[in-house]
Amino acid sequence: MTKKTLKKAKKVGAGGELTDVLLASKKIYKPAVKITKEAVVKDWEKARSEADKDPLKYWEEAAKDLVWFKPWTQVLDKSQKPFYKWFIGGQTNLAYNAIDRWLNTPCEDKIAIMSEDETGRARKFTYKEVAREVNKIVNGLKGLGVKKGDRIAIYMPNIPEIAFAMLACAKIGAMHSVVYAGYSATALQDRINDASAKIVFTADGSWRRGKAINLKTVVDEAVKNCPSVEKVIVAKNNNQEVPFNPAKDIWLADLVKDQSTESQCAAMDAEDPAFVLYTSGTTSKPKGVVHVHGGYPVGVLRTMKWIWDIKDNDIFWCTADPGWITGHSYIIYGPLMAGVTTIMYEGTPDFPEQDHIWSMVEKYKVTILYTAPTLIRAMMSLGDDLPDKHEMPSLRLLGSVGEPINPKAWKWYYEHIGKSKRPVLDTWWQTETGCNMISPLPVTPLKAGSATKPFPGIQADILDMKGKKVPAGSGGYLVIKSPWPSMIRTVFNAPERYLKTYWHEIKGVFFTGDIGFKDKDGYFFIQGRTDDMLKIAGHRLGTAEVESAFVSHPAVAECGVIGVPDEIKGEVIKAFCILKKGFVGDDKLKDELKLHVRHTIGPVAVMKDVAFVDSLPKTRSGKIMRRILKAKELGLPLGDTSALI
Repeated sequence: MTKKTLKKAKKVGAGGELTDVLLASKKIYKPAVKITKEAVVKDWEKARSEADKDPLKYWEEAAKDLVWFKPWTQVLDKSQKPFYKWFIGGQTNLAYNAIDRWLNTPCEDKIAIMSEDETGRARKFTYKEVAREVNKIVNGLKGLGVKKGDRIAIYMPNIPEIAFAMLACAKIGAMHSVVYAGYSATALQDRINDASAKIVFTADGSWRRGKAINLKTVVDEAVKNCPSVEKVIVAKNNNQEVPFNPAKDIWLADLVKDQSTESQCAAMDAEDPAFVLYTSGTTSKPKGVVHVHGGYPVGVLRTMKWIWDIKDNDIFWCTADPGWITGHSYIIYGPLMAGVTTIMYEGTPDFPEQDHIWSMVEKYKVTILYTAPTLIRAMMSLGDDLPDKHEMPSLRLLGSVGEPINPKAWKWYYEHIGKSKRPVLDTWWQTETGCNMISPLPVTPLKAGSATKPFPGIQADILDMKGKKVPAGSGGYLVIKSPWPSMIRTVFNAPERYLKTYWHEIKGVFFTGDIGFKDKDGYFFIQGRTDDMLKIAGHRLGTAEVESAFVSHPAVAECGVIGVPDEIKGEVIKAFCILKKGFVGDDKLKDELKLHVRHTIGPVAVMKDVAFVDSLPKTRSGKIMRRILKAKELGLPLGDTSALI
């Protein structure tokens, strides 16, 4: 990064955050002595060094933290790389390691899940009670003919029933496909059809800022055009009246009525798929990321134990949603595999009161808080007095996830919530990686805005497009240089897309699509996605998916979208639309287009503005050059324009 670029960034870019990041790289926050003495890992650099010397030995040792029905005969099979396979010959089950392993141990009577919603309704389930609820669903699903390999779509709010449904699918060996319950019917329909889901789980509704959201009608609209769906299972959550078709719909309560609380757990080969989770890509069609029963839990459990320094009495609150990989790994599977208590909150953490998140921490004696920079910035904007009203002595670790955290928010989180003594563990990872990849441990010296260095066993670097290392402080592409157990196995029904997306951009390495730099100390600073991705409040959307939504409107001939900095959301969308002949680009049409995109994709598509233009910058092959749009919008240098028409 040149001095000229830095000067320009300070003048224009998001409050000079680029300059702030580089300045932050000069200051090191040492971990608290108390944390160091108690930490599971006491020597960070030694742990990384030993893992780097023999990664296979390291991951094999990590795999022994799980229960295996049959041991593996080979740790890693590279014969069909990059379709890597781990723990060949081994048999296990993701759900067994989360729940069944704790039965007939002292842990079975420990609280596994504590839940609350915006109305104040609170519920608790021990590990034994979760097992019983899961088993009843397992038996109900088997009665509907669900078997190993079937796909089950889940469109539910952040309530215990979504965890029960996910665990039941995994226990049978069926693949769950959880869809965030804020997506539109169109987005849900696309994901159901791609997976050919046989069953859909949903709820009558959910709570959002005091409003009862009807989820069942969204599902009904979606499944009209989903021929694979045989049954829709509906949980009663907020008791609102919803359409009900007895020929296709089943109340969850009726499904599990009179079912046995015991069930057999399927022994799954290590490489058998556990779930498919859709994430936006660089085309209008989302990618179905496939994770497996063997390698995925190895990575998740090891990061739970080492990064989050898990103790038996921990109360773990990840404020994400099960609809995202963060919710899969660190609301449900990770905490349960570690045998601790996980919190599920239905609603927004600043409702019914602006300080509700801090009330929850205080009430439930949360020990580890794992949240997103978007929420941290929102809380910061409300003032320091809100968290100061609450006694939160139980907190010992703070986490950040979902997008790069700017130094200003990091420092506020560290000083006002951490009281300058609780480490802020900023984690970088993706849907595709399955678990935390670049992250400090509690004993790691910290830098504001940095995810620090790769987790032990992970080999990451910053390269240029030719695969060469870039100098310290220079921007480049974040890559992973060797396989790891929890990595994506393929794109569902599209192995060629897996190859093209992750392995063809820079030969021989896993291409993450993120950009960043390393400082002179080897600390990673992640700056976001390449120009084909948007990251809004931690939610990833493909530019092509948003553009496709715009173009589906009768008025729009062509569209290019970019992400622009936003103090709260991180990024919001600005669209540049070419209209068809006969349409007038006025404020009325702007509002109509915003509503259209929101309906097509869902409320995650947060829009800043719609601009009507006569042309878009394109390459000779017709690809929209979004970086040109973004550079013009932010007043930055255009860079190389030789590819423009």
